[in-house]
Amino acid sequence: MKWVKSSVEIIGGDDAATALKRIELGCRTCYKSEDKIGEGTAEKLIRNCLKRGHESPLEHSDLTFRIICDRGVTHEIVRHRLASYSQESTRYCNYSHDKFGNELTFVYPAWLTIQNEHHDMLWTDLTQACQQAEQAYFTMLQHGAKPEEARAVLPNCLKTEIVMTMNMRELRHFIRLRSSKAAHPDIRKIAIEMLNMLREKGYGVLFEDIEVDA
Repeated sequence: MKWVKSSVEIIGGDDAATALKRIELGCRTCYKSEDKIGEGTAEKLIRNCLKRGHESPLEHSDLTFRIICDRGVTHEIVRHRLASYSQESTRYCNYSHDKFGNELTFVYPAWLTIQNEHHDMLWTDLTQACQQAEQAYFTMLQHGAKPEEARAVLPNCLKTEIVMTMNMRELRHFIRLRSSKAAHPDIRKIAIEMLNMLREKGYGVLFEDIEVDA
């Protein structure tokens, strides 16, 4: 049994410059103002569109992410229907095989870092439960169960990988909703990391109006 932290990375889609140009072209087509395209015009136009709630041009650009998180988080991620997903399958992945290290991998929960007074006790409870789940999983495989059958004992904190493709409009919706203080701490961590990453890589104008409370 081992523990890892959740993570997110961009693995495909439009670079920032391409994204802004494509969105601007789509938007200006509506008004036949392509002749006004120039240096810095995309940023100005996009800001005006966002202020007016005209977000449909953002659908012309998308990004693909690889997210490592627990399966509880992916249950929430895939509720965002305007996206494409490919996820590590517990039906077909046999974690007793060498390529998985002959062990289960779990994701250290973000909510546990918030716990101060009860941290040690909760961490002990969690690790013991995961050890029991791992033992039960491998015992079922040894007794002839298929991975899709033995997975019945796997907990929500089991590590999984999911590839997610979203257009920029849906990505704004995802980040706005999942970075909220009302969101689950584990998906909130991922949403905030995505937002910071997008701003660092030049997509900031598409997300600069999204504020995250501490």
